[in-house]
Amino acid sequence: MAYAGWLGRGAACAVISLGFAVGAQAQQPPAKGAPPAKQAAPAAPAKGAPAAPQGEQQGSQSAWVKLCEAAELVRKDKDGKDVKEQKNICLTHHERLDGNTGMVLVSAAIRTVEGMDKQHLMVMVPLGMAIPPGLKAAVYSKDLWEKAQKNEKIDEKLLKPIDLKYSLCHPAGCTAEVEAPKDLVDSMKTGGGLMVLAINAAAQPIAFPVPLDGFNTANSGPPVDNQAYAQARGQLMQQIRQRQAELMKQYQEQQQKQAAGAPPAAQQPPAKK
Repeated sequence: MAYAGWLGRGAACAVISLGFAVGAQAQQPPAKGAPPAKQAAPAAPAKGAPAAPQGEQQGSQSAWVKLCEAAELVRKDKDGKDVKEQKNICLTHHERLDGNTGMVLVSAAIRTVEGMDKQHLMVMVPLGMAIPPGLKAAVYSKDLWEKAQKNEKIDEKLLKPIDLKYSLCHPAGCTAEVEAPKDLVDSMKTGGGLMVLAINAAAQPIAFPVPLDGFNTANSGPPVDNQAYAQARGQLMQQIRQRQAELMKQYQEQQQKQAAGAPPAAQQPPAKK
């Protein structure tokens, strides 16, 4: 199914992103003459969401963070035997959550493996997307990203669509990836945003905007402390759970008030004997 044209036709929207603090997505109407591409569900801000660890705040809050850890990889030697090696794997990672449920609305990352020249772009979207079409993505320059947020017409010839194929699905969502050549990573360093498009089960395009503010600083800088990251994310998820409990309590109280204020059921006259 071809849907590359959606990358330049009113698919983007203004986004206030989140790193360890939950953000909200502002919806915009589609451009005139173009069928609306559905947006990912907006995230409601969680109360008192924690700030990002030191190194993650660059001017305005950035949603990009660099995470690294050692992993054991297996390769074949010249005799065809398996050889285990410890390699450092780094992800320059963006994650956007729903502030009410904690569900990942979209995540994106550039993966780098120690000793390997090739890098990969990885994107995860929620379940419910059609697998065969995969994902489309395009890096918007800062000027184009600003135009997209204003819902202004964009010249599609200025975009370079990227095809990503799904590689893994799990309860949190489905991940697609593609090799990220140097020119793609360089464009992300100077770009305004990455627009990701999926096709849902109803054959409708769904837009997932990923702002690139802070990507260059995170990608070129040192990794954050994994323990601090896990702690901050755990605090955020705890606040989301508290938010869920508050919403449930408010709903139950509202239901009780409605039940208490309901007029009594009309009594039927006794049946004649």
